[in-house]
Amino acid sequence: LVLSQTPFYAESGGQVGDTGWLINADGARISIFDVKKENNLIVHLCETLPENIEDQFTAKINQERRDKIKKNHSATHLLHHALRSVLGNHVEQKGSLVSPDYLRFDFSHFSKVSDEEMNQITVLIEEQIAANHPLIEKRDTPIAEAQALGAMALFGEKYGDLVRVIQFGDSIELCGGTHAKSSGQLGVVKLLGESSIGAGVRRIEALVGNDAYRFLAREYTVKQCKNFFLIKQNFDSDKIS
Repeated sequence: LVLSQTPFYAESGGQVGDTGWLINADGARISIFDVKKENNLIVHLCETLPENIEDQFTAKINQERRDKIKKNHSATHLLHHALRSVLGNHVEQKGSLVSPDYLRFDFSHFSKVSDEEMNQITVLIEEQIAANHPLIEKRDTPIAEAQALGAMALFGEKYGDLVRVIQFGDSIELCGGTHAKSSGQLGVVKLLGESSIGAGVRRIEALVGNDAYRFLAREYTVKQCKNFFLIKQNFDSDKIS
C-alpha cells in the first residue's frame, strides 16, 4: 500500500522498517508488517488489502517497537564515535543493522579488538550516556556545512545537497533514521563481542536498554550460581577432610 502521507519509517541506512496498523473509521485494522522504499515511494507491506482502498485511514505505528529501534540506532552513533576515539580515525562504518532486538555494527579495522580496547570503548559509551546529551537535529543542512562540522557519512549512502545532521555530544553524523531524545534514554549498552567478517572489516553486536539489563541480570545470576557451587564444593571438601 502507498498512502498519501505516513508516519511509518521505511527500511533505510541499516534501520529496519516500522510495523503497525491502518485503522478505518469503523475500527477495522489492517496489520502492517514491514515498510520499504521503492522508486521514491514508501510502500507498506500487509497480508490483506482494505475492502475499500478509497477509505480514510489512521496510520498507527507500533510505538514500543519504534522506541527500541530509536535507542539502538542512537547507540550505533555512540559506538561509532567510541571506536574512532579508541582505535583511530581510520575506523569507518561499513554496514549496520538496527532492529528492535539488537544492533550490529560493521567497521574497518586491521586487527582484532582487544579486551582492553573493548573495555575502553564501553567506558566511553557509558560516559556519553551518563552525560545525557540532548539530541541535536539539523534538517536541510547544506552538505558542505555538515562536513565542516565534522559530520560522519554512512557507508554506501548517497547524499544530496541538503542533509540531516544528528548530534549527541561529540558524535556528529549524517543520518535519516529515528533517534532517542537524549543519550541518557539508552540506559545501558552491552557489547556482546566482536569478530571478523572479512579482510579489514570487523563486527560488533550489542544490546541496549532493557534488553541489556536483562542480559546483565542473567549473566550476574549465572556468575553468582557458579560462585555458590564453588564455595559449596570447597566447604564440602573441607568437611570431609
